[in-house]
Amino acid sequence: MVEGIIYRYRCGIAWRDLPDVFGPWPTVWTWHRRMAADGTWDRILANLTAAADAAGLVDWSLSVDSTIARAHQHATNITRHTGGWIELQ
Repeated sequence: MVEGIIYRYRCGIAWRDLPDVFGPWPTVWTWHRRMAADGTWDRILANLTAAADAAGLVDWSLSVDSTIARAHQHATNITRHTGGWIELQ
């Protein structure tokens, strides 16, 4: 179950796209939901991270993407007001 949950987060896939090797996706999802609700998942993740860090397997470098996507003013779904100076251009 833990490997299925980690695989799902690592790949960024939907639960329904989880490969069959991990078992039925509803079962994996239910286990994750229960473990997340009672704090078990946080403890598992902390222990796995600490063990990997102690073995030197964790690279703590960070990359931040500052990409900005801008939409044209007419691409919004707000009500369009006519007669303004923008309409005249």
